[in-house]
Amino acid sequence: MDSTPPDQTFPAAVSAHTSRFTRAYQTYIDKSVPFTAYRWIGTGVLLLMFMARIFLAQGWYIVCYTLGIYLLNLFLAFLTPKFDPSLEQDDEMEGGGMPALPTKQDEEFRPFIRRLPEFKFWHNATRAIALAIFATLFDACDIPVFWPVLVIYWIILFTLTMRRQIQHMIKYRYVPFTFGKTRYTRS
Repeated sequence: MDSTPPDQTFPAAVSAHTSRFTRAYQTYIDKSVPFTAYRWIGTGVLLLMFMARIFLAQGWYIVCYTLGIYLLNLFLAFLTPKFDPSLEQDDEMEGGGMPALPTKQDEEFRPFIRRLPEFKFWHNATRAIALAIFATLFDACDIPVFWPVLVIYWIILFTLTMRRQIQHMIKYRYVPFTFGKTRYTRS
């Protein structure tokens, strides 16, 4: 039934199967959107499997370090506003315009819009972890390194980057998380 007709060429058959696979993949991804907690639990389990693989095999530290840097990059994009107030302020200073963020209570409220939405953050992180697990299957990716140096370097990088991000958040008074914010209910 699913055999290719004789008049269909090999590239066309590959393209047809690829598009069918892409549609099925997108369907499952779209169905997972409302299940935020379950998606992140699955990603956490995948990350724990990766960590167990690294710990038990005692190798692939470069793959682990690369994954850590990539996840840190995704996390920073998740915390950063789409429209960076510091860049907008610089542009307005050059153009002589008014500041973009409200400075008084009666000015317009601008909601926090992320540079990287939560769903894309989850999707990219999950794909990266799956790719890292796949990379641990090959000995060519197991480059011998002194892993404590990588761990110390990653901790220093994480600390400095998060410190700068938190200072930016304090300076421009934005909170990228919804917990702890006032919620108004209908009375």
